[in-house]
Amino acid sequence: MARAMRSSGLKLSGELSRVENSAGFPDVRTLLSGDRDGFLMEVGIVARKGSERAASLAATLRDVVVDAGEAVWLDRETAAALDAGDDARAVDAFGDCDLVVAVGGDGTFLFVARNAGDTPIVGVNLGEVGFLNAVPPADAATALRAEIRAFRNGGLDVREAPRLAASAGDWTSTPAANEVVVQGERRGPGGGVDYEVRVDGSRYAGGHADGVLVATPTGSTAYNLSERGPLVHPAVEGLVVNEMVAEEGMPPLVVDADATVTVAIAGDAGAIVVSDGRDTATLDGPVEVTVERAAPPIRIAGPPSDFFEALGKLS
Repeated sequence: MARAMRSSGLKLSGELSRVENSAGFPDVRTLLSGDRDGFLMEVGIVARKGSERAASLAATLRDVVVDAGEAVWLDRETAAALDAGDDARAVDAFGDCDLVVAVGGDGTFLFVARNAGDTPIVGVNLGEVGFLNAVPPADAATALRAEIRAFRNGGLDVREAPRLAASAGDWTSTPAANEVVVQGERRGPGGGVDYEVRVDGSRYAGGHADGVLVATPTGSTAYNLSERGPLVHPAVEGLVVNEMVAEEGMPPLVVDADATVTVAIAGDAGAIVVSDGRDTATLDGPVEVTVERAAPPIRIAGPPSDFFEALGKLS
């Protein structure tokens, strides 16, 4: 495994142990640990762009890391905000860190996750809903000190959240933390696609719709929710299959996290595939798009968020 070869001495345990959390839900954890001698723990910090509050807190967290005798990485935007341009690094290099702190909202966390590979991420929540960013600003320094101690004392306790990827032929999408959408060039009257959805080879639904959305539990609270899909607790190992404004559709379906979802688009119009609302690909039709769980998962360090408290902020 790549992380076990890192010069920092970081090791990833060879097996995943399945335990139950206090609510009785299954919880998959990995143990990350480093040898003490001969290296510095490398901690990346990414603050929400354009936020003075996030930059101020990032400066405090930088001092926490330095005071602990460890190494700090800053992405270019955060380094500029802190007048530390000489210390700036590309955010896509943060996959070589031992830990990354995302200061902002869930969007900042997902930005880090898109760029940091399988590096564990601690999210500091600046007043957002906070499904991923669990640490309040007042507790951020204490939480970071605790993660540094844990790393030095034998390991980070890391929760995993799945990613999805779409593929068609030799094309593969950027991995998505929230959802993959397969849709037509435009939505609404006169738009949409003719489609068929299969789960592990078995037909589930078909007809005409604006599109088909496949979401992770993380993404169940995002675009999926606006399309009248179900909320899925993050401890549930499943994916949501949701037809978007189907003329004669089936109800949204939760399938196994390892299921293969295939969306076949008929006709020459083709399909547009969107990952997390950002990365878009246009595929010629007819086309068959496969959506599956992708590696690596997002690895979340620090205290867990309260899913139901976060839900209360949606109303």
